[in-house]
This record gives sequence, structure tokens and C-alpha cells, in this order.
Amino acid sequence: MSPSSRLLADAFTRIGDDVASVVDGLSPDELARRVSHRANPVGWLVWHLLRVQDDHVADLAGHEQVWTAAAWRDRFDLPYEAAATGYGQSAEEVAALSTTSELLVGYARAVTAATQSWLIGLEDDDLDRVVDDAWDPPVTLGVRLVSVLGDDLKHLGQAEYVAGLLK
Repeated sequence: MSPSSRLLADAFTRIGDDVASVVDGLSPDELARRVSHRANPVGWLVWHLLRVQDDHVADLAGHEQVWTAAAWRDRFDLPYEAAATGYGQSAEEVAALSTTSELLVGYARAVTAATQSWLIGLEDDDLDRVVDDAWDPPVTLGVRLVSVLGDDLKHLGQAEYVAGLLK
């Protein structure tokens, strides 16, 4: 395992571990509770950050998302399209998410495992590969992974804050 992939693997592992911590002990009602009528609840924030990671890493790795490959979509039984990651959802769509901490932690573990499995094979030079040339400058694999990490960390922090307000 290259030094870069080891560092990335550690960062993604921390996100998965912190997801388990933030939802620990929260009931389905608490996971769905909004601190204001348009605020995102803990459950949706966690689901969204996991969906984005699953979606983006699967695309980069060239494999199917855990969401569909391991039937997490069926387990969550949400009224969303299969490809939904939460991006651009309305307040009503956000409110439609109903889940449990056990489902979120299970999905987090599955997404983390899939991410880790792929990261193990990365070499440092792989991070310079252009994965999206629609931007100026073009986006490399390393930049995309840092972007996913940044997005995950922002939403995790939001979920931790909202969970703290609930307690």
C-alpha cells in the first residue's frame, strides 16, 4: 500500500467510525428531527455523505455502488430514485428519509469497506490521473478523493452539531 493510499484509507476509515459515533443512541425520530423546518436532520446528513462517497468512489473505481450491489437501497426502502445521493433534494424529499442508526452504521461499514478495498491497490502515481477534463484545470483522481473527503467531513460535522442540539 502506497503512503498516499494509506493516508486516504485512514481518513475514510475515520469518517465511517465517526458516523457510528454520531448516530449512536439516536432513535428514528431523533434521526429525522429538524432543528428548523428546512434544516437537514442527522439521519439525512449521514445518509447523504455516505451516498456521495459510495457514488463517487464507485465511479472512480469502475465498480457498482454498494447501494445497489449489496441491496442497501432495498433495506432503506426510500422513495428516491436508485441513483439519488441527496444532491439537490427538496425539503420534502429530505423529510421522506426515515431510517435507523443500525441501517446507517451498516451502510457506513459497507461503504468504508468498499472504499478501503479499492484504495489498497492505488499507487501514488495513480493520484495524478485525470478523471474529469470538463474543469480548468482538469480534475485528477487525488483532487476528486480530497473533494469527497471534504464533503463528507462537512456533512459529518453538521450531523454532529445537530445531534448535539438534540441531546
